[in-house]
Amino acid sequence: MREDIDQDEWIEALENDKNAVILDVRTPSEIEEGYIKNMKAIDFLEGQTFLEEIKKLDTSKNYYIYCRSGNRSGQACDIMEQLGFKTTFNLEGGFINWTGDIVED
Repeated sequence: MREDIDQDEWIEALENDKNAVILDVRTPSEIEEGYIKNMKAIDFLEGQTFLEEIKKLDTSKNYYIYCRSGNRSGQACDIMEQLGFKTTFNLEGGFINWTGDIVED
């Protein structure tokens, strides 16, 4: 089930979720600008490669997915749901509206 959640809901849910996986679906150049700690990166724009990588993931985990603005991550949630993933959370507004902690290389 896909759920669109705001940043406060995202942070609160992650703190209490022992089954969580953070998934960043942005491009490598976008990730260079900073990212949310402990994320796994799979570039949504890679098409077939994206699908192949998603299929390798554990469908029983809870996925917290974000992109730059919330569009690609919403699409990723929908695709994952079609592939049998039970729980996906889309970060509303994406990384450009994120005011929480970030990692910068």
